[in-house]
Amino acid sequence: MSRHDADLELALRLADAADAITSARFRAHDLAVERKPDRTPVTDADVAVEDAVRAVLAADRPDDVVMGEERGGTLDAQRVWVLDPIDGTKNFLRGVPVWATLIALVEDGVPVVGVVSSPALGRRWWAAAGGGAFMSDHAGERAISVSGVRALEDAYVSTTDLKSWVEYHTRDAFLRLVDATWESRAFGDFYQHCLVAEGALDLAAECVANPWDIAPFQVLVTEAGGRFTSLAGEERYDGGDVLSSNGHLHDAALKLVGR
Repeated sequence: MSRHDADLELALRLADAADAITSARFRAHDLAVERKPDRTPVTDADVAVEDAVRAVLAADRPDDVVMGEERGGTLDAQRVWVLDPIDGTKNFLRGVPVWATLIALVEDGVPVVGVVSSPALGRRWWAAAGGGAFMSDHAGERAISVSGVRALEDAYVSTTDLKSWVEYHTRDAFLRLVDATWESRAFGDFYQHCLVAEGALDLAAECVANPWDIAPFQVLVTEAGGRFTSLAGEERYDGGDVLSSNGHLHDAALKLVGR
């Protein structure tokens, strides 16, 4: 049980509403795509999801603030719902089924509820502060926890795009981590942090990330028993980058890849 159970229930309903929209528009022949100033794509589904979620929140939590990728907002409030209507939009518009809606409730600067829903994968992950972490898939619902791997040489690590390390940090930093671990993959975006939370991966590192890209994972990964920090080692979701881990490997990984 968590004191945020009612907020978690609402977040799960918001995810249901989002899934109905994204599932209907995935692989649609008339999908409308535009390019934002930062050259990232946005589809009509992104906007429709955010608008639908905002409408429910306006009715059910009128005193809360909303901050979304497509419509903007502020994080400077006691209670803020942080939304990414479609994380993995490039996958979504190309027909790759690895994308999700991300929903987080942030209280006093700390994420306390997180929901990640990936209908094309048939998976959903959720957590509330003090209540544990969970997922559902074809096998049903279950509690999840991070892996027990304690040595970097046995670790499985992921990122999104190696080119981003050149632009926003250094390629050498990530390659140092890769060279120290067992295997590396690029599961990318939301999926890698969910896999850390459920114990399938041991580390996921991003050298650039917006608050809406990672807010749910601070509560999801920590409730699953792991650690979630910026590359500077700060326990925050708005530091512009992120390292999520099973906890055992976190400090050793930060020494190699941290700022």
